[in-house]
Amino acid sequence: MEEKKQDNLEEDKKFQEQKEEVQKEFKGFFQSLKEYIPQLLNIKRDTDKEATARTIREGISIKGQTAWILVFSILIASIGLNVSSTAVVIGAMLISPLMGPILGIGFSIGVNDVDTLKASVINFGAMVFLSILTSFIFFSIPIFKEATPEILARTKPDVRDVLIAMAGGLALIIAISRNKPQFNTVAGVAIATALMPPLCTAGFGLATGQFNYFGGAMFLFTINCIYIALAAFAITKYLKFPMRKYINQAKRKRISRIASLIAFVILAFSIYLFYQLYLINNYTIRAEKFIEDLKEEGVNIIGDNSESINFQEKEIKLYVFGNDYSVRDKERWEEHMEDLGLRNTKLTILKSQDDSGIREDIDQIKELYINSHQMLSSRDETIKEKDLRISELEKDLRRYYANEVQFNRVIEEIRINYSDLQEIRFAREFASNFEKIDTLNIVSVKWKNKVNNRKRKQQEKQLQEWLKARLNLKQLEVRQLK
Repeated sequence: MEEKKQDNLEEDKKFQEQKEEVQKEFKGFFQSLKEYIPQLLNIKRDTDKEATARTIREGISIKGQTAWILVFSILIASIGLNVSSTAVVIGAMLISPLMGPILGIGFSIGVNDVDTLKASVINFGAMVFLSILTSFIFFSIPIFKEATPEILARTKPDVRDVLIAMAGGLALIIAISRNKPQFNTVAGVAIATALMPPLCTAGFGLATGQFNYFGGAMFLFTINCIYIALAAFAITKYLKFPMRKYINQAKRKRISRIASLIAFVILAFSIYLFYQLYLINNYTIRAEKFIEDLKEEGVNIIGDNSESINFQEKEIKLYVFGNDYSVRDKERWEEHMEDLGLRNTKLTILKSQDDSGIREDIDQIKELYINSHQMLSSRDETIKEKDLRISELEKDLRRYYANEVQFNRVIEEIRINYSDLQEIRFAREFASNFEKIDTLNIVSVKWKNKVNNRKRKQQEKQLQEWLKARLNLKQLEVRQLK
């Protein structure tokens, strides 16, 4: 018994030791994880503040070669939008220097650098002016004035554009702030935020006199710029870039207040824009859900959903075709709108009370189509018959020419070679024994009186052989004319 108790004590001791060892391992794992996660998301440790500030300030200027690169990239983007080529537009974004002044605005506000802010604003204005002017000149050419899908896509921003601009701006400033900047990230942000297409679309709107396109495109461009600058400002503050020092203390405070005021205005305006786009996007989603529910119910709604929704007027205008819907149906639909959160929205139903005329027109169109199809089918059959008949006639004609003897070609040769001939005739003679039909080639000749019988026979035999060879005839008979 004592030995058994001793064994149990040793097993309990080993179990306790194993348990303590496992607990230590778990504690070590969680401690390592706790230390790793802050390092995983830490961007302060690998930041080169001096190099970042220098890179941003050097990228602000839009002069000389940079200005021409901007002009040509805008021209390429305008061509890409005109031909609806996404690849061409992306290529233009990769070479465009649009990001520099926008980053400069956000950075300069963050470090209270009024000189950099002035340079950024001036170059930003020059950038916008050159871009719109270039696209305006391009789209002023008559053959390039068509509103393509790529252009129309840049006239109506939504809340997702805000998120893209904000995330892109954050990725951009973080990529630049590294010890070794990731320029492939800069290129990717240039594509994602898509600053160039809105400017090209704004130029298109001015060139074609469609100022709603101009307004929508500039609104989208403004959203992107504000949120990129805001992201640069936020990361500048987070990384605690050194503030610009001024000898004059009063000037430093004044500049600090101005920078804070500008930052507050940008922040407030960006929040307002985000909220407005959120409202529009939320309203549009609910309205489209309402229209789709009606379609599933069997209501024949004509037109695109987006054309039926008017956020500004808080109205949904539906063009209904077919059945006559009662007042009760409309009341039920309005109740469904309230259930979806579309309160204070006017529902306008435009319907056809009597669609018999439309149906008659449709029936007439169907009948015309059937008749036209029959006429085309009949015409095709007639053409086929004529083609077949022409083919048969061509075959007959070839056979005729193959069997025709070109007697007129050899008559002069006969006259020269056989001067004693007074007259010659050529004919085809058909003979039958009522079992088969033969065709005989007959040459009838008349000689002059001075030719004796022996010479005549000799000449006829020679003429027969010569004509068979000359006219490519297998059978030929020479006869005397009386």
